[in-house]
Amino acid sequence: MKLFNSMGPNPRLVRMFLAEKELEIPFQEIDIMGGENRKSPYTDKNPLGQLPALELDDGSVIAETVAICEYIEEVHPSPAVIGANPAERAETRMWTRRVELNVTEPMGAGFRYSDGMAMFKDRIRVIPEAADGLKAQAQDGMARLNSMLEGKEFLTGSRFTLADIVLFSFLDFGKMIGQPVDSKNELLQAWMDRVAARPSAESSQ
Repeated sequence: MKLFNSMGPNPRLVRMFLAEKELEIPFQEIDIMGGENRKSPYTDKNPLGQLPALELDDGSVIAETVAICEYIEEVHPSPAVIGANPAERAETRMWTRRVELNVTEPMGAGFRYSDGMAMFKDRIRVIPEAADGLKAQAQDGMARLNSMLEGKEFLTGSRFTLADIVLFSFLDFGKMIGQPVDSKNELLQAWMDRVAARPSAESSQ
């Protein structure tokens, strides 16, 4: 199998997941700045044109970051980054969804509708009047997560999981697009520092 890779937080989170799994697979770089992901032959494999995407040995393609990570863990269950049993997997999925709904989705849309609009306006529908509200929503989500990190090392407690990887990849991206973690969210910033110190955070940059 191989990963169609590019710049951005979504491909980075899959690279970080692979590093935590201690797996190496071939990458094929796709030029998103040049729009290579929005035309054939890439769209023949992933019609939505998003990155990353995972091509399996039989030629079939899995898109969407969480689905890719879920597949990788299914075929390479150890070390477990989603969970070693049903309860752990459910807990990770719960936190991953909370992160997506409250932070990463509004953060990404807020960027695409404002600072990144020049790149995205001819590729997707952009809603510039929604940008400020979406950015504020992402900040609200960060504040809620900050309050839920009391006494925890990672989002689920002591386990480092896919949920942490998704959140870290986007918060690290947020620093570059004018949506950093507010300094008052000290627990969240301490969590960021812990994750940034992991080898997978460095190797996935």
